[in-house]
Amino acid sequence: MITDAFLDQITTIIERAGLSAESLAALREAFPDVHFTYCLDDDISAHILPFREAEGFNLYLISGAEHCIKFTKDQEIATGLVLAEVDEDD
Repeated sequence: MITDAFLDQITTIIERAGLSAESLAALREAFPDVHFTYCLDDDISAHILPFREAEGFNLYLISGAEHCIKFTKDQEIATGLVLAEVDEDD
């Protein structure tokens, strides 16, 4: 389960540290039970809307239920986050 408080914490961390391979590695180390993925927001299908938007990046919830990773809007079944960098020029 991914709580609002956890999303607030992750958002604050990334806003301060910036979104990078290094910051993602630090999140994985700090929260080993949560799956983190980093990509460009353009890599995500346009019909999938972010769960939360932040300055310079969007957060998407993912679930590993049913033996396959998929996007979800359900915080109860979410097991991870996709942190998607937004290109401000787009």
